[in-house]
Amino acid sequence: MNRPIHIHTHPFRFLLLLEWLLLLAVAITEALSIHFRRFHALPTLTIISLVFFGLLGLRMPRDKLISKILYTALEIFLILFAGVFVGRGIRLFPFLYIILVIRSCLIFQLPGRIIVTTLSFTLFILTLSQRFQHVPAVPMLQERLRFTLLSFALSFGLSLVFVLLLMNAVLAERQIREKLAIANEQLRQYALRIEDQATLQERNRIARDIHDSLGHSLTALNLQLETALKLWQSNPAKAQTFLLQAKNLGSQSLREVRQSVLAMRSDPLHGQSLEVAIAALATEFHRSTGFSPIYHLSLNHPIPADVKTAVYRIAQEALTNIWKHAQANKVKIDIQTSVESLHLKIADNGKGFALNKNTTGFGLQSMRDRVLALGGEFQINSVPSGGCCITATIPLPRLLT
Repeated sequence: MNRPIHIHTHPFRFLLLLEWLLLLAVAITEALSIHFRRFHALPTLTIISLVFFGLLGLRMPRDKLISKILYTALEIFLILFAGVFVGRGIRLFPFLYIILVIRSCLIFQLPGRIIVTTLSFTLFILTLSQRFQHVPAVPMLQERLRFTLLSFALSFGLSLVFVLLLMNAVLAERQIREKLAIANEQLRQYALRIEDQATLQERNRIARDIHDSLGHSLTALNLQLETALKLWQSNPAKAQTFLLQAKNLGSQSLREVRQSVLAMRSDPLHGQSLEVAIAALATEFHRSTGFSPIYHLSLNHPIPADVKTAVYRIAQEALTNIWKHAQANKVKIDIQTSVESLHLKIADNGKGFALNKNTTGFGLQSMRDRVLALGGEFQINSVPSGGCCITATIPLPRLLT
């Protein structure tokens, strides 16, 4: 249920100021014209009607239709009372009809606004006709009077239509802004949820990688050390062999820890250029596998920070998958930029896999999500014993010149 409109929740404070300015103009006009009336003071009933009519603008109903109708009927009664029934009536009574139309736009929908505007114009014509019904029946005077009334009626009718259209436009613009504000808040909430979900998925992936790789290496390292301890007295030479294997496992575990820590960094590039970051990945990959990937970067256009991070993460995840699963001895990374987009291609000659049977590829899905989040296109081509090729195209924003 909508709350009533009052001075603290009025959607347009300037309309209240406009109403009081119009009412003040009416009161001043009546005060200045008392010398031309049969009485020498502003009628008390006229003052009461204007004040009460103005106070009605401080609280307007917006919930029940019957409340709106009764409110509008009371306004019309006050206008007619002040404009017709009190002495000769106030002279600027058309201003009151303008205020009536403005208020109707705030409490009614479009059909109700049109009805109130039409009723205001009709009452204006009747009130105007009643004002001049005692004019002497002189043909020339009657003709001029009819022309004046017609001109006045057309001008006032166009004024009411203008006020109605203006209020509709202002209210529509306000509703659009409110909807946009609500939509922006919903998008912000959705973004926070997606970010939390992505963070949780990334943590689960890192935990799974630590369990599958580091956990396995540490378990094997412990077994090697236990065996070496058992053989140290009886067969020192063989025990030394197990110790060397344990050392290699320790080095491998250390590399896996470094990779896991690197994956958890919020800014993996640390302000470095993409060329330097990819070179560091290639160096780390060489330490893990014994061969270096071939990489070629042609970055001739500015790249936003979020695109750099996405490209780095995709390359990092791809090299990690190749090191763990592909059994490849050749990897090629190609990154190029054009005016409109960045193109990334990572290919290896490993054992490949069947795309429709890959059920554990969270890393592949993560790469796809990163590209799609930037409005790009992502594609994986792989067959068993045929290697794997990852391609991504990410649009680049055009800089204003």
